[in-house]
Amino acid sequence: MDISARTDYAVRAMLTLARAADEERGPVSVDALATAQELPRRFLEAVVADLRSAGLVESTRGARGGYTLSRPAAEVSVGEVFRAVSGPLAEVRGLRPQDTAYTGVAEHLPALWVAVRAALRDVLDATTLADVLSGRLPEHVRPLLDAPDAWTNR
Repeated sequence: MDISARTDYAVRAMLTLARAADEERGPVSVDALATAQELPRRFLEAVVADLRSAGLVESTRGARGGYTLSRPAAEVSVGEVFRAVSGPLAEVRGLRPQDTAYTGVAEHLPALWVAVRAALRDVLDATTLADVLSGRLPEHVRPLLDAPDAWTNR
């Protein structure tokens, strides 16, 4: 799985908005979001527009304008952010995993692709922005970090 810059920037921007909400700072401008996480402003503008279209952030105009989360951070999953800016969690050649079909030795491969998507959902949809901010990931996610090879490349 490749986590695109777009997805990475979106999650980082949402975490910045979540922290601002915790601190009751009000709307955060794109400039402030870009500065807080050292992100390219122009690219971030497009990312925030996607988050707004998905209903994850709200915008306020004016001198004190900017963006805020549309819901509390504890109610926004990382999976929602991912989908808002990058589409489905898992695709195979542009198809949803359940829509793939193969013959011969690969006939059971769609089941594996569906399982991969289910595993991604199990982590990303169960983890909220508040979980990431606090560093307290869901109970079933934490053991994945402790696997012997979790932090090593293969």
